[in-house]
Amino acid sequence: MREKGIVSPAAQEGERLFEATLRPQQLEDFTGQPKLKEILSIAIQAARERGEALDHVLLHGPPGLGKTTLATIIAQELGVEFDQTSGPILQKKLDLTGILSNVRPRQVFFVDEVHRLLPDVEEMMYSALEDFRVDIVIGAGPGARTHTLPIPRFTAVAATTRQGLVSAPLRGRFGLVLRLNHYDEAEMTRIVTRSAALLKVEIEQEGASEIARRSRGTPRIANRLLRRVRDYAQVRAKGHITLEVAQGALDLLEVDRYGLDETDQKIMLTVLEKYKGGPVGLNTIAASIDETPDTIEEVYEPYLIQLGFLDRTPRGRVATPRAYQYFGVATGQTPLFG
Repeated sequence: MREKGIVSPAAQEGERLFEATLRPQQLEDFTGQPKLKEILSIAIQAARERGEALDHVLLHGPPGLGKTTLATIIAQELGVEFDQTSGPILQKKLDLTGILSNVRPRQVFFVDEVHRLLPDVEEMMYSALEDFRVDIVIGAGPGARTHTLPIPRFTAVAATTRQGLVSAPLRGRFGLVLRLNHYDEAEMTRIVTRSAALLKVEIEQEGASEIARRSRGTPRIANRLLRRVRDYAQVRAKGHITLEVAQGALDLLEVDRYGLDETDQKIMLTVLEKYKGGPVGLNTIAASIDETPDTIEEVYEPYLIQLGFLDRTPRGRVATPRAYQYFGVATGQTPLFG
């Protein structure tokens, strides 16, 4: 039975330390996202030449694509300090005040899951991002007064998997709004090869490509699968990963050849079988598989569309001929996944 969550793009417990050892430190070492890299490279170079803080940056896209990695690279390229937090941690205004009062000039301040900021904390962010000040209320009742605390010009880098939940006033305060997309197979293969080299794992090109193909276009999943295949190779193949070794390990883990998980399969089979290929509305699909519409739209659909299994149309979601062929629905054959 497949290990739970092995092809989930969400970070697993204890995985962040492992990810940190594989993260590139320079923009030129970051694989994929060419347009985003060029925009960032120009902005970073211009900021360095002027000796100014970089414009605030909002990174959005599905989980596991490298938003946190890019935030650390931005700080590294600018040659400034890096501090990070996340939206759920900032429960009170004082939490944010304490962090911002210690900000250094041009420092990079990274906020993960920025869409989960509480409303009053988000409001405090407005003045910090736009006017570089924090308003603190001292005292209570009739004697209360507001004290303005100026802060140095800094760069806020925020990340979100749910751009639609980031309010327009907050989104408007970021000078650069950049989307990360899923990686193609060639890019994923380079990522797997690089990670294997850092882990000192012997891997052949075909083995790296097989892991890449089943990684849902997501570096986090690729690195996770590489760890599992490395263990399998160590026990069964003297530590050398070939195409056959990679296939054996991934088949044992029940990882679909496109990396589709149970929810992906439910979505596609719902559209194909229950609604005869569509068109069918997003809310209808969500109700059918007991999942939230936002999660389907932000996490699952982009990869299914990239694979060419699903299309978005004005009337709803429609399965493609490729989906019929892959899942064996049109001919009544046994589905080819899992």
